[in-house]
Amino acid sequence: MNQHRTLRSLILAALLGALTAIGAWLQIPVGITSITLQFLFTAFAGVLLGWKWGAVSQLLYVAIGLLGLPVFTQGGGIGYVLQPSFGFLLGLIPAAAVIGALTPRHRSHPAVFLAALVLFFIAGFWPGLSWLVVAFLLSPYGLPMAAAWLVGMIGGVNGSLKDFIFG
Repeated sequence: MNQHRTLRSLILAALLGALTAIGAWLQIPVGITSITLQFLFTAFAGVLLGWKWGAVSQLLYVAIGLLGLPVFTQGGGIGYVLQPSFGFLLGLIPAAAVIGALTPRHRSHPAVFLAALVLFFIAGFWPGLSWLVVAFLLSPYGLPMAAAWLVGMIGGVNGSLKDFIFG
C-alpha cells in the first residue's frame, strides 16, 4: 500500500509540475510586463500535495526546463540560469514547501491562511529578487541593489524593461 501511495504522489507531483509549465505560458499583460500563473499552480501544488510533494512537483518542473524542454516563459535549457529572472523559478520550490507546510488539509483559521500566503510569497520572491540583484550588479550598467529590488517588485523582469536593460 505504501508503494501505491508513493506512486500516486509522484504522479500528482508530475501533474502539478506540468500545470506550472502551462502557467508559464498563460500570461496576464500588465503595462510593460506580464504576470504568469506559475505561482498560482505552485500554491495549488503545496496546498493539495503537502510540503514534500509540492516541493517535488516544482523541482521536477525546474529540472525538466533546465534539461532543455521549453517549459519556461522564454524557453528552457541550462543557459536559463543566466536569465535575470531564473531565481524566481528557484523560488517556486521553497514556496510550494512553505505553503504546503502551513496550510493543513483541514479547515484552519483565516489568520493562519493569511500568514501562509505572506510566507509563500516571501519564500518565492526572496530567491528571485536575490538572483535579480546579482544579475543587475553583474550587468554592464551595474545598477544599484535598490534599483534591482524595485524593478523585481514591480515585475519588470519580464517583457520590455528586461529587454531594454539587458539588450
